[in-house]
This record gives sequence, structure tokens and C-alpha cells, in this order.
Amino acid sequence: MKLVSVKRQTKTEKRFTQKMGMFTTSVIYIKKTFLSIPFKTLHKYRETYYGEIKDCEDCVISA
Repeated sequence: MKLVSVKRQTKTEKRFTQKMGMFTTSVIYIKKTFLSIPFKTLHKYRETYYGEIKDCEDCVISA
């Protein structure tokens, strides 16, 4: 049994950018876990319609 591991999780979120406006995309979170409890997000990114990988820093979560 590993104490520290890295897990990947995909969520569907609504995002907003200046060029595209409001859109729904799948966001992939890479989290570090300790005994299966997540405690730190290492990286989060999204895939565009054209297959590019983009960082989530350029778009804002809109509720």
C-alpha cells in the first residue's frame, strides 16, 4: 500500500473566455493523495475542440 500517490480526475465545468464566451469543457485535475485523501492539486488543464492542451489559467470559472 502506497502512502503518497498521484491521481488523475476529469470533471465537466462551465468556463468563460473573452474569445469564445461561455462554454462547457472537460477539465483534468492531477492531484497528490495521501492514503487516498487528496491534499494538493499539482496541475489542471483542458483539451480544446481541436485537440490542443491548454492550461486553465487563461479562463475563469463562472458559476
